[in-house]
Amino acid sequence: MRMIRTLVLSGALSGATLAAIAAPAGAQQVVDAGKEGDGSGGLAFVLMALLVMLIWAALFFMDRVRRRRGETATTE
Repeated sequence: MRMIRTLVLSGALSGATLAAIAAPAGAQQVVDAGKEGDGSGGLAFVLMALLVMLIWAALFFMDRVRRRRGETATTE
């Protein structure tokens, strides 16, 4: 019974947290790339490129950690 109560409370807390975090993000736009002539399209492209590079670097780092962990497990 205690485990079910813990799962229900964890689910409710997760749902409330997700709703609280997602609501402001849906109401804002960080960079408006729709205007012409003011250079905001270039800024949007640079920010998108940075985000892609950060995601790529994170995936590369996680793969490297996984491979190193596999190497140490086989040598022990």
